[in-house]
Amino acid sequence: MDRLEAMSLLVTAVEEGSLSAAGRKLGVPLPTVSRKVSELESHLKTQLLVRSTRKLGLTEAGTAYIAACKRILEWVDEAEEQATGEYSAPRGGLAITAPVAFGRLHVLPVVNGFLLRFPEINVRMTLSDRNVDLIEDQIDMAVRIGELPDSTMVATRVGAIRRVVCGSPAYFKAHGTPQTPEDLNAHMCVAFAIASPASSWTFAKNGTGPAKPVRPVCRLAVNTAEAAVDAAIAGIGLTRVLSYQAEQAIRQGKLKIVLQDDEPAPIPVHLMHAGQNILPLKMRHFLEFAAPRIRKALGSTPTKRTP
Repeated sequence: MDRLEAMSLLVTAVEEGSLSAAGRKLGVPLPTVSRKVSELESHLKTQLLVRSTRKLGLTEAGTAYIAACKRILEWVDEAEEQATGEYSAPRGGLAITAPVAFGRLHVLPVVNGFLLRFPEINVRMTLSDRNVDLIEDQIDMAVRIGELPDSTMVATRVGAIRRVVCGSPAYFKAHGTPQTPEDLNAHMCVAFAIASPASSWTFAKNGTGPAKPVRPVCRLAVNTAEAAVDAAIAGIGLTRVLSYQAEQAIRQGKLKIVLQDDEPAPIPVHLMHAGQNILPLKMRHFLEFAAPRIRKALGSTPTKRTP
């Protein structure tokens, strides 16, 4: 059995959605595709595909095996191109995911620049606030905000973001500016339920002191940061969001950050990928391209805390 050929047929079948579609794309008869995939399963002594009349699915073992097959086939292509002297630039598809607002503000501009630099690479970018499974969803690289659990994933830190309290200049002119977290008891607030529950906001002196919960008086509770920022701009009250979520409004002077010395520790931002000894060239180039640019973007934001 030619395992590389079988791997290629298997990967194409999964990408195209069926064995017959893979056969049509590769010019291989359907019985041959089916036989070679079955031989591969027999060799591995495990089921890789869940076959049905409507959709081709993957077993848990199949999901992990497909990810490995893609890497192996990419390495083989790179090795052959280098050996024949035809190698010049990375190529192929790259799947990337990032949180919605952060991805639009800080990752998409980097991806745009990367595509201009490497015209033979195509990117599938998924913006989602759900932490997708890199293996199951066939994602090459993910931007993650927050502390990382122990896993087999490899992470490169690219910066940090803050949880900031901000309000409009008009609100501060009318109601005064809080000097301590306890002063929030005398102010109206807009709660963003996902980033900071309406029940309490936690503070820590200089980001290292003991956690200090404060229960703000909330006139409005919303479930998106954009709505919280808009309400704060309208003067409804103070809000607490992640620094990048208020970045544009702060740049424009529509919001002002307060209580900076009482913010909790910054939240780390990482670029992650599945653990591998050798990354495909396209992923290595993206990591080398993206990491310093995201670091620069996070380091130059007007919401960066100053000593």
